[in-house]
Amino acid sequence: MESSLEAAINEWHASVNDGDLQRSARAVGRPIVVLGPRGAGPITPEQFAEWVERSGIKLIPRSWHPISERLMVVEEDATWPESETPTRVATVFRASDGKVTASLRLPDLTSALELAYICREMAASE
Repeated sequence: MESSLEAAINEWHASVNDGDLQRSARAVGRPIVVLGPRGAGPITPEQFAEWVERSGIKLIPRSWHPISERLMVVEEDATWPESETPTRVATVFRASDGKVTASLRLPDLTSALELAYICREMAASE
C-alpha cells in the first residue's frame, strides 16, 4: 500500500510532468519550500505553477529513498525542452496533509541524502 508521502510525491511528479498548472498548484502546500539552481525559499502554489510552465521540466523518478514518515529522497532523470539527454538529479521531498511542502533539488543522490538526514535530525531535535 502506498503511503501518503509517496502519494503526494507521485501526484507532484504527475502534475509537473503533465505541465498541468492547476493540478501542480493543488499538489503543493502553501507555501512550498524550494531549492534549485536559481535559488531557495518559500513560494506560493501559484509561483510553483509558474515555475512548472516556465521551466518545462520533466522529472522521471528512478529510485526512492525513504528518510522518515515525512521525508523522501527521489533520484530522477530531468529533461528540459532544450535538453537532448536527461540529467540525473535528486530531490528531497517533504509532505504534509497529502501535499508536497518542500522540493529541494540537488545535483546528485549523495548531496540529497546528506541534506535529508540533516533535515531529519533538525526536526527530531526541536
